[in-house]
Amino acid sequence: MPSPSAIVERGRVVIGDEAAQDAGVTPGIGAAAARALSPGILLLARDRAREDAAMRALACWAGCLTPRVSVLADTLLLELGACLRLFGGLEKLQAAALAGVAAQGFRAACAAASTPLGAEWLARLSPGACCKDAGDLRRGLDDLPVSLLPADAAAALARFGARTLGEARRLPSAALARRIGEASLRLLERAYGERPDPRPDFVFPERFALPLQLPSAVDNAAALLFAARRLSAALAGWLAARQAGVREAVLCLRHRRDETRVVLRFAGLTAEGGRLERVLRERLERLTLAAPVEALRLEAARVEALPGRSRPLLDDAQSGQEALDILLERLGARLGEERVYRVAAHADYRPECATRRLRPLGKYAPDAPCRSSIPPPRPLWLLDAPEALPEVDGRPYRRGPLTLLAGPERIESGWWDGGEQAGDARRDYFVALAKDAAWLWIYRECQARGWFLHGFFS
Repeated sequence: MPSPSAIVERGRVVIGDEAAQDAGVTPGIGAAAARALSPGILLLARDRAREDAAMRALACWAGCLTPRVSVLADTLLLELGACLRLFGGLEKLQAAALAGVAAQGFRAACAAASTPLGAEWLARLSPGACCKDAGDLRRGLDDLPVSLLPADAAAALARFGARTLGEARRLPSAALARRIGEASLRLLERAYGERPDPRPDFVFPERFALPLQLPSAVDNAAALLFAARRLSAALAGWLAARQAGVREAVLCLRHRRDETRVVLRFAGLTAEGGRLERVLRERLERLTLAAPVEALRLEAARVEALPGRSRPLLDDAQSGQEALDILLERLGARLGEERVYRVAAHADYRPECATRRLRPLGKYAPDAPCRSSIPPPRPLWLLDAPEALPEVDGRPYRRGPLTLLAGPERIESGWWDGGEQAGDARRDYFVALAKDAAWLWIYRECQARGWFLHGFFS
């Protein structure tokens, strides 16, 4: 957005950016006065629908900090008492909250207190305040101006010389109630913790499908990452609150007439925001847009309950399986999912049909292996196509005569294929030793009477 700029509602400035504030544009002045103070200022109409959507997205993100969130018009209240030990104390939790909000492109004023209204007032006029007990809360609120109360109550207190909340509370309660009214007195009691102040909890949606309207159309996929990061952060918080993980998510890029679906697959069940963002970045950096994008929508396609697991002794230690999952996700996003696969056993006696290529991302169910007693030796390296071997003096030959060490093992299968795949196979397999001490897996065709090399033992 160009700078300086400001948000206007009903002809009055609601808020301006730093450049507008430096020029003297303050909340409450008229649009004409703002243009007089800053001739190049950009005035934008307030969009409450977008503000509500942004607050819902932030509420979902806050699920990574606490499952108890309350949403007001422009305030997010987090109940953190049960989460302090998890994050290492109140100061670290406040820092994590501010860093998370900043990473999504927002600026926030933060304060901590034992009452919701007290925390809200301190965040507005004393950002950074950290009241750990009732004494800290009382001292912090006492210094705040009476302008926090309704206008008629603040004016009445000012006539009696009370400028701060502390000075107002030193008045007798009965006289104070007559001067400012019962409603304003109850506000003070709720802020100081003398009256209960329950707040409704934000209800995390059953299904995650969060939209985001872009300020302007974007024609470069890589430029979408900053906006999409807000959605991935909200998804991570939503998953944390639901104690669930995702194996697949879909980012929908809405154009003017249609939309593009970008599928994000993960090698294992995950709720980690870093993994969501890494896969998202890899996919967007390699995506060519067919048309400019006007809006985004992130959907959690495959959500499952996240099983409990033992954490390592050191917080920065990472399990081998998790590291492998992250590697597979990045390779799939960079090279294409069709180029990254895992091998699973398949119930077929023919060596070239005994395995199947499967997607590495997500759950898979390999075929049941062929039932047999002790399986015979199999080579680690199987050739794509068997190599024909000459026969010299009745013995197979490859850079010299081969010595047969084990065999034959008869494999006769595949007559039902009718020419598909490997077709009908009738072979006798042997383990052979070459002159260079290499162990080979060779076979002789029962019908054509030819020798072939099929694989190498390690």
